[in-house]
Amino acid sequence: MFSIVIPTYNNIQYLKILLLSLKKNSVDTHEIILHVNEGNDGTLDFVKDQKIKHTYTKNNVGMCTATNLAAARATTKYILYSHDDMYFCPNWDKALNEELKKINTNAYYISATMIEKNSGHIQLDCGNNYNDFDENKLLNNYKDINFIDHQGSHWAPHLIHKDYWDKIGGFSEEFNPGIGSDPDLNMKLWKSGVRIFKGLNDFRVYHFGSISLRKKTKLKRNKGARTFLLKWSITPIFFVKYYLRGGSFVDGKIKCEKFDGPLHEPKKDFFYFINLSICRIKLIYYKMFK
Repeated sequence: MFSIVIPTYNNIQYLKILLLSLKKNSVDTHEIILHVNEGNDGTLDFVKDQKIKHTYTKNNVGMCTATNLAAARATTKYILYSHDDMYFCPNWDKALNEELKKINTNAYYISATMIEKNSGHIQLDCGNNYNDFDENKLLNNYKDINFIDHQGSHWAPHLIHKDYWDKIGGFSEEFNPGIGSDPDLNMKLWKSGVRIFKGLNDFRVYHFGSISLRKKTKLKRNKGARTFLLKWSITPIFFVKYYLRGGSFVDGKIKCEKFDGPLHEPKKDFFYFINLSICRIKLIYYKMFK
């Protein structure tokens, strides 16, 4: 059983699709915990009517704070964080449970394989929004497109053991409303000794495409890359490339390395030091003009 933590911001139509997918496509029954930001599109009334466990703030407090508030109510050993604009494919939890049986540690970060219309690990057009979502097409085709267990991570949805979630304090709220918060979370896990960062092939979700972050909000879009650099002295791109060995975008697709085991300290070759020097120059610039 997982504690599925979902921040939502006036996104009721996508939220209903997400919740329906969890109900239809899960092998086990899981603890679902929402944080409702505002909820004035009917979300708050819907959540109360359905008796879904939730936290609530009258104003939009940002993804980081919202997720932390909801996660504080988790009662299981596993924190599974999801956006509210995703559809979980059948047997997603079976794949995760089978993976957990193989891992002899709580120090892991397991993320999904993303299916999107124009991007993601797998490109499959099953609709651009909730109005034209073709669930039947997704269910009939998602298993037939081959991918791999991959190195690094692709952020949400992801699974972290609660011991490590508590150890690192969840998301860092200086990254509200959310840009840059995922690599920061991974860096905190790295600093805490986590070396298994794995994208699981059989854990698949359809993603409509960062609907929440694109919504108009009173919160200004944060400068996540700058905040990350000032905090960790390297850029998030450098961290993902050299530490996580994460995927990069090539022709609109995410190109990933096949998962080959726990990560190690990065290989410090000529290009590592060149790119590290670029990070240092950017850091000096930002500190001078902060």
